[in-house]
Amino acid sequence: MASPVNPPRGMRDFLPVEKARRERALGVIKRVYAQHGFDEIETPALEDIARLHSGVGGDNEKLAYSVLKRGLTAEDLTEAATASDPLRLADLGLRYDLTVPLARYYASHRAELPTVFRSLQTGPVWRAERPQKGRYRQFVQCDIDILGEPGPLAELELITATTAALDALGLTGSSVRINDRRILSRLLASWGIPEHFGERALITIDKLDKVGVDGVVSELADLGVPTDGIADSLRLIESAGWSLLDGATPEWLDVPAYEHLLALRAAVPSAELVFDPTLVRGMGYYTGTIFEIAHPGSGSSVAGGGRYDGMIGRFLGAEVPAVGFSIGFERILDLLPDDAGSVAGGVVLVHGADVPPDRLLAAKRELLAAAPRVRLERRPRNLKGLLDTVAATGYTSFATLDAEGNLGEQRPIG
Repeated sequence: MASPVNPPRGMRDFLPVEKARRERALGVIKRVYAQHGFDEIETPALEDIARLHSGVGGDNEKLAYSVLKRGLTAEDLTEAATASDPLRLADLGLRYDLTVPLARYYASHRAELPTVFRSLQTGPVWRAERPQKGRYRQFVQCDIDILGEPGPLAELELITATTAALDALGLTGSSVRINDRRILSRLLASWGIPEHFGERALITIDKLDKVGVDGVVSELADLGVPTDGIADSLRLIESAGWSLLDGATPEWLDVPAYEHLLALRAAVPSAELVFDPTLVRGMGYYTGTIFEIAHPGSGSSVAGGGRYDGMIGRFLGAEVPAVGFSIGFERILDLLPDDAGSVAGGVVLVHGADVPPDRLLAAKRELLAAAPRVRLERRPRNLKGLLDTVAATGYTSFATLDAEGNLGEQRPIG
């Protein structure tokens, strides 16, 4: 028996129905983002390996796929297996997100772009994840970013555009969790956590919704940091929300950062903004405001982002304010109805085996004058089975063409 012929683990094929569903969702997102003034760009799947491993990608850099240099010998590969820096044999890598390529893109084309650039970028990214439900080695990201705008307008535009895109998909009832990295830094300092433990401590705090307060405190203790009072502090913070300042101002609160969040909340009363002082976001390049969108139908966030003012300066040599928002495309697809990708309408032209090709094409052109799409199908023994199959992809009617080339009347399927 032949072995199954499957795609690589963590990567997927998509049948026509699922592909149509994905493209429809992507089309809705792009249309809404274009209405909000974002211009679509495209960047290569490959970037220079040094850029992908420049320290701005956080843990994702460890999951990047590297592309070996051309012309390597067996001796080169043997040496690399024992070298302390095996990446020196690679010069390119597959992008693991769309933010690092955008930073490089902006540095390359800044003179040709507006002072404030509103970018829209969608496409596949690759990470050497351990495949499991909801985690793939190739998946699609949908990003909008605003570069060159230092004020709160950038965050407001991103939040309103992203919530509008989700609403257009029918995913209403979402809420936006919001925080600021400066608040997190002050919080860690108030707990006496040494600075060199900062990123590792934040990764642990980011697990709060999964492991609970006791789990976070236990992991922090395993890191070797002092944990006295952290449990009580976390429980108080968890339930506080915007009421945090109803009493005395906590000593750890970065007041200017918090007032910035309050201003954002006041400016978008139509969106449900929830202040969460323990929201971390995993990327180490975030410098200020961070946010995630939660939907009642998903156990994980369906979108997230934040301000990363320091990244582009590494490539350009000049600081450029930047903030971005990314929709978790694969996650939102799980929330859409199964028929979300079907194309409404269309005619199936059923014909016999002996109809001349020129007559088939003439009949197809005739039907296309009024139908959104026409599909040719040779008449099978089981016509009902064929019609059930095409109905699943959105076709709503069929017509027949006899051996003489006479086109019959259109009839509804079902």
